[in-house]
Amino acid sequence: SDTDPQAEADSTETSACSQETEDSTADKSAISKPQPVRLPADADLDLLGKFVAECFDHIASAEAALLDLENDPDETEYVNTIFRAFHTIKGNSGFLGLDHILGLAHLAENLLDRAREGEIQIVGGYADLALSACDGLRTMIEGLEGVQPGEPVVIPNDYANLIAQLTDPKAAGIAEDIASTADVVSALRTQKSSQAKTNDAIVRVSTDRLDGLINAVGELIIAQSMVAQDVAAIEGKHPRLSRNVSHAGKIARELQDVSISLRMVPLNSTFGKMTRLVRDLARKAGKQIRFVTEGEDTEIDRNMVEVLNDPLIHMIRNAVDHGIETPAQRVAAGKDPIGEIRLRAYHSGGNVVIELVDDGNGLNRDRIITKAVDQGLVKSDENLSDSEAFAFIFRTGFSTAEKVTDVSGRGVGMDVVKRGIESLRGRINVSSKTGQGSTFVINLPLTMALIDAMLVGVGQQRYLLRVASIERSFQPEAGQLSTVAGRGEMVNHGGELLPVFRLYELFGIDGAKSDLTEALLMIIDGEGKRCALVVDELLGQHQVIVKSLGDALNQVPGLAGGAILGDGRVGLILDAAGILKLAQERTDQDKPIDAAA
Repeated sequence: SDTDPQAEADSTETSACSQETEDSTADKSAISKPQPVRLPADADLDLLGKFVAECFDHIASAEAALLDLENDPDETEYVNTIFRAFHTIKGNSGFLGLDHILGLAHLAENLLDRAREGEIQIVGGYADLALSACDGLRTMIEGLEGVQPGEPVVIPNDYANLIAQLTDPKAAGIAEDIASTADVVSALRTQKSSQAKTNDAIVRVSTDRLDGLINAVGELIIAQSMVAQDVAAIEGKHPRLSRNVSHAGKIARELQDVSISLRMVPLNSTFGKMTRLVRDLARKAGKQIRFVTEGEDTEIDRNMVEVLNDPLIHMIRNAVDHGIETPAQRVAAGKDPIGEIRLRAYHSGGNVVIELVDDGNGLNRDRIITKAVDQGLVKSDENLSDSEAFAFIFRTGFSTAEKVTDVSGRGVGMDVVKRGIESLRGRINVSSKTGQGSTFVINLPLTMALIDAMLVGVGQQRYLLRVASIERSFQPEAGQLSTVAGRGEMVNHGGELLPVFRLYELFGIDGAKSDLTEALLMIIDGEGKRCALVVDELLGQHQVIVKSLGDALNQVPGLAGGAILGDGRVGLILDAAGILKLAQERTDQDKPIDAAA
């Protein structure tokens, strides 16, 4: 854009000042909520896009400060943070002619102005009202995305009620005074000064451009690998060329690491949403809950954040509604009346681990087994381990709750949790002790774009398998192999019998080694289950960029995507959990799936 940022900010400041002189008119326009409210015909979409992005940041900071303020009502800096957020949204929305947003932000800042003056504390009902204002602003700002000049904009269903609450001093305790022009100018100057200090450190980039960069870097890596293989064939004849190609490869991989890091975002925003969720649910359920977060700065692929949001919401809703007991129940059980839910994130072994721990009722193993038997999932206890028994809660429609509330039922929605985690190529495990609480552990890859994989050969085909899914590989001896009635081929691995699945039979591949003592067995883990997968040979470990297989092949069981190898050929990426599931389904069948590369 050729627009001068300084002039743009000054224009915003001037317009906001002139807007202040017309606040009563603007408020009437906003509060009366004309039908329908439309985006101004002369709206600048470029400025609107920047406004939307900035508003999300302001609302997030305001919401976080509101939650902190409830724990420390006398901390004036929290009040100032919230006030500045509403101020800035008000001023900029006025400049853009967004009167419906201006009106709500203006009344919300009045509430915070009273807190700044020491008349009220933003706790309890006042905190509820301020958070509702944040929700209303977020809804309207989200509704601006994709709207063209002159088109209707989104107005929350409870807009009129929220405005009434904020404007009725008897019901909500809101002052009638209007913030001064000087306050708005001061807020805008503060914002402009802050932006000037951080412009060199933070740059907003379109996600489309970022994805384009990452794809281009991926293609560069592939091209460099092809060149390196050609040069390797003439190594010794052109030593300088070999050194240069090797150096170029090092630079390309550094560029790849940097580009992948651009996709990474901290989990603090997601954890902040969960803090608000616990707060609201606890108030609704009449429970006292201390919510503790750790590792908010842990980074994860930005494309995974939104998918992760829903599973975490389901898990926390269950923990609050059916995990943590009421204060009276906790006291009767000899517990602290205040329950605790702890959300923790950290890096481990190249993965991101997220733990959700509560000190509530815990899962009732006997009740789960009884329900599983009633639904025909098992015949009896069948010597199930705790992890196998607790895994039933992830079945669709499985619930052991004595009553199902409008918030959740233990197990209801947990199938959504499992599907969401698996879609991220992750896994979830649960442990619990009745009366002591539950622990859910989610393991996720750092990024969906890049994986460390082992290249294996089967006949004339080559496949990739995530290194994290491989426990070990070995060439078995005849004495380790056996066939068990009803269970098929088995291998004795460290005193444990594991099922053996031949990859060439699953995928209908010709020319593979059929003598297991000549082939290799790979012990793989998928969703807590293990098996030995038969392959011909290991061809080395590679870091590859995951590519979608398209609609036609995405539904093939056992496959998680594809990657272009150094020689330009495509290697199919195997999904360990999918392979295990496929093998179990194929045990009594003999219809190979055509998945040859």
